[in-house]
Amino acid sequence: MASANVLRSEWTKIRSVSSTVWTLSLAVVVTVALGMLISALTRNDFGSMSTGDKLAFDPTYVSFAGMSLGQLAMIVFGVLVVSNEYSSGMIRSSLAAVPRRGTFLSSKIAVATLLAFLVGLVTSFAAFFLGQAMLGAHRTSIGDPGVLRAVFGGALYMTLIAVFSMGVAAMLRSPMLSLGILMPFFFLISSILGNVSATKKVGRFLPDQAGQKIMQVVRPFHDDTPYGPWGGLGIMVLWVLAVLAGGFYLLRSRDA
Repeated sequence: MASANVLRSEWTKIRSVSSTVWTLSLAVVVTVALGMLISALTRNDFGSMSTGDKLAFDPTYVSFAGMSLGQLAMIVFGVLVVSNEYSSGMIRSSLAAVPRRGTFLSSKIAVATLLAFLVGLVTSFAAFFLGQAMLGAHRTSIGDPGVLRAVFGGALYMTLIAVFSMGVAAMLRSPMLSLGILMPFFFLISSILGNVSATKKVGRFLPDQAGQKIMQVVRPFHDDTPYGPWGGLGIMVLWVLAVLAGGFYLLRSRDA
């Protein structure tokens, strides 16, 4: 089967499964709505902030406050895209139709990545503009230094979270096992390692903490992180490439 036909087949699979459509819709709604809420609360509390907090205030990053929950939906999307075929038993038919396993998985990931990026782009720009509207007089402009980079970075971050989840799902194959590892990793382990002084230097190199730097315009006080926004995104890309390599290797080396 030609690569173009494989891509069309994977696109049909993704759009025909309601769960993947709903998770992407939820990612948009949750990220934008929570970002608007946090931005509105921040505007109301701005007057009571300390001088230091006002100087370090990052209106762009505030509008992305909903990203922490929005990424949950992107994780679910990434897992379901890959593992649904294993849980339903369709993987045997898919591999019979596309015996070249590298082509099969790369086509699936390519289509899902493009879709995740488009959704992430819409989400990131919507979160920014609506969040800035909620901030009122404390807002920033898309043309200010570093802001456009941060907004595009938000889309890249959401995309990479989804692709990372695809790689993990390709290795583990089970949706429950994949989510059972990814959810605690991003929402518990990463937070603990990043906030405990003894492990903080390790936690800053985890994919989510490193990747989120791309969405920051103002560097917080006392932030001694040894990399900048693009460096953090680069670290996240390395994590993603590592799990994808693991997924490709295991798909080639074991039975369906």
